[in-house]
Amino acid sequence: MIRVTVWNEFLHEKAHEEVTKVYPNGIHQAIADGIANESFEVATATLDEPEHGLTEERLNATDVLIWWGHIGHDKVDDAIVERVHQRVLEGMGLIVLHSGHFSKISKS
Repeated sequence: MIRVTVWNEFLHEKAHEEVTKVYPNGIHQAIADGIANESFEVATATLDEPEHGLTEERLNATDVLIWWGHIGHDKVDDAIVERVHQRVLEGMGLIVLHSGHFSKISKS
């Protein structure tokens, strides 16, 4: 079983009605639903959760982190970025989507 966490800023869905209509439960949930199968245990996390949903416990229970970023790159706490970076160095996979190439984790 591959443990996947889908992370999303969850900002567009709250600020733009047209995005809310397409992703009523957030882009993170749409991605999670799209990849869900018997081989993946899928969880989600968002920017507005404590520790951005990326607690040490969550990251330690993650084999692959899918990162969706667009407009909130500067809102991600540097300590959380370092935590994610350390887990990647320890072997956790990281898939960065959309304009996540501007995210702090892509630049670390």
